[in-house]
Amino acid sequence: MPDFVHLHVHSHYSLLDGLPKIPDMVAFAREKNMAELALTDHGALYGAIEFYKQAKRAGVNPNIGVEAYEVPSKLPQIKTV
Repeated sequence: MPDFVHLHVHSHYSLLDGLPKIPDMVAFAREKNMAELALTDHGALYGAIEFYKQAKRAGVNPNIGVEAYEVPSKLPQIKTV
């Protein structure tokens, strides 16, 4: 099995950035003998459970993550002493 693991992968749950549906992603990984595959959709884990179950069923190790962004708060910070 290949040593390379894709860790930046979006599914159709990443609107306007991801195209593949989870069953298709997992099937492709299995077809290419990939031992692992990640799902890192934008800002949410909507597909995490589906991805986990499908990957385990196919014998592919699922890596679950999220692509998140830190945005500075525009609210004043309250400091206590």
